[in-house]
Amino acid sequence: MKKIIEKYKSMPIQLRASIWFLMCSFLQKGISTITTPIFTRILSPDEYGSFGTFNSWYSIIYIIVSMNLASGVYTTAMVKFSDDRNILASSYQGLTLFLCSAWTIIYLIAIDFWNNLFSLTTVQMLSLLLMVWTSSAFSLWCVEQRVSYSYKKLVLVTVIVSFAKPILGIILVCNSDDKVTARIIGLAIVELFGYSVLSIYQMARGKKLISKKYWAYAFKFNLPLIPHALSQTVLSSADRIMIKNMVGERQAGFYNLAYSISLIMIIFNTALSQTLAPWTYQKLKSNKAEDINGIAVFSMGMIALLNLLLISFAPEVIRIFAPSEYAEAVYAIPPVAMSVFFMYLYDWFARFEYFYEKTYYLLIASILGAALNLLLNYLLIPICGYIAAGYTTLICYMVYSFMHFYFMRRISQEQLPGRKIYNIKHILLITSIFMLSSFGLLLTYKHMIVRYCCLVFILAEVFINRKIIITKSKELVNIRNKK
Repeated sequence: MKKIIEKYKSMPIQLRASIWFLMCSFLQKGISTITTPIFTRILSPDEYGSFGTFNSWYSIIYIIVSMNLASGVYTTAMVKFSDDRNILASSYQGLTLFLCSAWTIIYLIAIDFWNNLFSLTTVQMLSLLLMVWTSSAFSLWCVEQRVSYSYKKLVLVTVIVSFAKPILGIILVCNSDDKVTARIIGLAIVELFGYSVLSIYQMARGKKLISKKYWAYAFKFNLPLIPHALSQTVLSSADRIMIKNMVGERQAGFYNLAYSISLIMIIFNTALSQTLAPWTYQKLKSNKAEDINGIAVFSMGMIALLNLLLISFAPEVIRIFAPSEYAEAVYAIPPVAMSVFFMYLYDWFARFEYFYEKTYYLLIASILGAALNLLLNYLLIPICGYIAAGYTTLICYMVYSFMHFYFMRRISQEQLPGRKIYNIKHILLITSIFMLSSFGLLLTYKHMIVRYCCLVFILAEVFINRKIIITKSKELVNIRNKK
């Protein structure tokens, strides 16, 4: 233990901060996942579906109301205007407060219209707008902590808020007739007390809420990115809203559970992406693009394997996370889990668009992907039910990956003529094996012995190739250590 502590203390501050920031991300998602079995048992499927729909609307409205300031422009501004960070922080907190206040006034002018549009009550809408402000304020504060590698305060706030949300939520839900609103109010109260103080601190420190220079920079930088961010959010959230409106709240609850469980795998996507994205950019900058393929293909295989294990144990996972009335949700897990794989796949191609500043490709792919998702949901959900939403999501992310691959090839031909970046045959082989195995496991859900035999075969293949896996895993660890 002493050696571990000494080794930790000898790490560069950047590496220590990176580890803690990653742990905070795991904690936020992990607590939410761990408490899912509790909420599925104190909320009915209809109520759980309504809460899932609220979260979907929240993710969409958040981008519109807050302009997604904490994503993109603020990190860039923190680096570009590093000598003026206090005023920058206070002015962006001021801009966030102004935007949220303005949209709240717009809502209050036509309460009935907005309530009917989103199928939410006045209390739920006001709570949503409050959470947009508090979450955006917290995200802005987080960026400053990450840029300055100040991880201790971030860890403290994350731990307190992550535990307080489910604890207060359980108390309020168990003592309320309107359990959905109680769950939402619990989140809003915790964020208000946990995050607002951070906004007030930054505003008081910088003492300048309005900055023509920084506000103009924010509008110029982020407004063009809103359609991209909004399209991505629609692609991931619209299905739950459409299921509720087309089929019913109960079915939305089933799908929301399957979607939440499948998205656990995004934690691994995020962990690998945070490690490998800077490394990828460095390879492109150093004119060593050919080095990318080996690590990229191996990490794709890892993500495919993890999602395959989730699909294998889906019936058992559903029984752990929810009572028996949610059992049919198991059939929505495979297509959504396969979608998670394609989310990771397209990210490797999209990095070329970011690095070579061809972000209009991102916008094209996002808008087309979201439009296709809405169209397929509209056509198939009424005919095939809520399970169809999982397959429309899968189809859209497959198309999304192909579009980004196509754009990557175009960029490579311009920037890296004559050079082969990815071995597409290996990527197609991994993808094909993963897809065939996933659909095969889906067919075994009513035959436990057959499914377990398939699982033993998968694990045996992992054991046989353990030396290759260990060697490549060490390379991933070394990449993180060099950050």
